[in-house]
Amino acid sequence: MDVTLFSILSIGFILGIKHAIEPDHVIAVSTIASKSKKLWQSTLAGVFWGIGHTATLLVVGLILIVMKNEISDRMSMSLEFVVGIMLVYLGIMNIINFRKKKQHTHLQNEQTSNKTSYLKSTAIGLVHGLAGSAAMVLLTMTIVNSVWEAAVYILVFGAGTILGMLFFTTILGIPFVFSSQKYNVNRVLALSAGGISLVFGIYYMYNLGVTEGLFSLWI
Repeated sequence: MDVTLFSILSIGFILGIKHAIEPDHVIAVSTIASKSKKLWQSTLAGVFWGIGHTATLLVVGLILIVMKNEISDRMSMSLEFVVGIMLVYLGIMNIINFRKKKQHTHLQNEQTSNKTSYLKSTAIGLVHGLAGSAAMVLLTMTIVNSVWEAAVYILVFGAGTILGMLFFTTILGIPFVFSSQKYNVNRVLALSAGGISLVFGIYYMYNLGVTEGLFSLWI
């Protein structure tokens, strides 16, 4: 590996970390972290988000790069719009599903809930990865010279996003974990996470549809 490629991959790793903590990513995962009773559960939510995000970028990105195709502005913005819909859905479901936690929970039920949360985190990552494919392909095609370099770059970028989200969801999970036995505090935090996701999702869709002109492209 030459120095130039190493430098490109290093930058890609740093960009991946930065990409992980974009507002829509953090807000979406916070709705999962708000249900955490243990810190490692919140941490794993971030890891699974990163895995889903990287998987989509790698598969979709390489297909587009090999076929030398680009995603149209209409398609790219429409995929971003799906993120807004997802944020609204996550916010609403977080608010609706929040109820007083029973003090005695069976281990099997807790394990099932954990698996569901991790699958949900992965699905959220997949959607975010799909929405970010256009920008990823454009960035990758401008800095690498071959398909294998593109694959390595996307994987390194993905490793950065996993590390970034792992770190951030660990921090994000701290208030939820420490308040898990304090119903009123935990309720405020959890409902706040849902409310922020709902409001930001509506703003996200409005900005794409009206400000950036997506609705006019649909007509």
